Amino acid sequence: MLITKAPKGVGEVLPQDSYRWQAIEDCMRETCRRFGFREVRVPTFEHTELFLRGVGGTTDIVQKEMYTFEDKGGRSITLKPEGTAGVARTFVEKGLANLPMPVKMYYLYSPVFRYEQPQAGRLREHHQFGVEVFGAEQPSMDAEVILLALRVIESLGIHGLEVHLNSIGCPKCRPAYMDKLRAYFGEHRETLCPTCQGRLERNPLRIFDCKSEICQGVVAGAPSVQEALCEECQAHFTALQGYLRDTGVTYRVNPRLVRGLDYYTRTVFEIIAPQIGAQSTVCGGGRYDRLIEEIGGAATPGIGFGMGMERLLIALEKYGDMPMEEPPLLDVYLAPMGEVAKEKAFSLAQDLRSAGLAVDTDHMGRSLKAQFKYADKTGCRFVGVLGDNELAEGVLHVKDMKTSQECNIPLAEAAAFFRGALEE
Repeated sequence: MLITKAPKGVGEVLPQDSYRWQAIEDCMRETCRRFGFREVRVPTFEHTELFLRGVGGTTDIVQKEMYTFEDKGGRSITLKPEGTAGVARTFVEKGLANLPMPVKMYYLYSPVFRYEQPQAGRLREHHQFGVEVFGAEQPSMDAEVILLALRVIESLGIHGLEVHLNSIGCPKCRPAYMDKLRAYFGEHRETLCPTCQGRLERNPLRIFDCKSEICQGVVAGAPSVQEALCEECQAHFTALQGYLRDTGVTYRVNPRLVRGLDYYTRTVFEIIAPQIGAQSTVCGGGRYDRLIEEIGGAATPGIGFGMGMERLLIALEKYGDMPMEEPPLLDVYLAPMGEVAKEKAFSLAQDLRSAGLAVDTDHMGRSLKAQFKYADKTGCRFVGVLGDNELAEGVLHVKDMKTSQECNIPLAEAAAFFRGALEE
């Protein structure tokens, strides 16, 4: 009987599937390198206050979804529900503001924890790829971040993407817009769901995020934020669109688009793969010019995005055209016959590995036929047979599994032989 099972809403990456993750991670790393980004790695958990101040107490994440507990020292600790706040805390605490601006960072395979009903591509523990940029307030930076996200997704062979854009204003123009929303939604208070009735006074912008069809019907008639932007926000948004047009990016301005976190200002965006279906948003982000100041640092503009890796894999496996065949596990498999040969094969395997080859040998006491069968399953190119006759002659009997050709090679020349053959 199985002692225990994995908790609800978590997943595993099995050995036979890990190559898929590695393929997209390699693509992400290379794309970030080309854009001048460096990797950052931050803790899995933080003090709860960071998310209360940074993410915002009016968000569903803080109110409903965080994994929060008290540690043995009586401190309130939270498993991170998103990536940006932790990177922002690192930026402030570690003095990264002293680096040349802008500071451009990315993170990979970053675990994120949210207590919500598990769904396709969004588990209670899922993983994000994201970028964060601090110090640049120009709209060209907004465009570059969007282009980086598109470049990653399209490099994986996922096409037909839609970019949705909006600007939600700044502290100068948003308060007046929020008043308009309160007045409008106040007229429809009794129609709104209980959750949105609670949002009405605290943050009516969150009502746009509600999934209720009734609330969405009310949202359809709400005042547009585009009509409320101040001159600076409108100029920023117009310039961003110009940069995107100049680089051939097709986009749609969606005045109902908001992001689910309180730290966003001005630009917000989503990248959608419509062919996936209901859970079609593969990337979301925007500008957060007040976040660093909110958590105790000097006023510093910022922008970034998060991309769910599980959801991206779903899109890739269903609709991408990037080759996803598992690469061969080994270059060479050494098949010994007898104990003396087994000891020599073990030693030879270490020498070949030191020469840069992927090599394995028998650890199960299999027959020669069973060893060949196992070697074939690994996808290895060569099998080297070592028995009493080969030991006496100082050779390795090699079979090319691709061409079925066989030959004997001196043991001392094995590394050079295999490397030369694999490079052809």
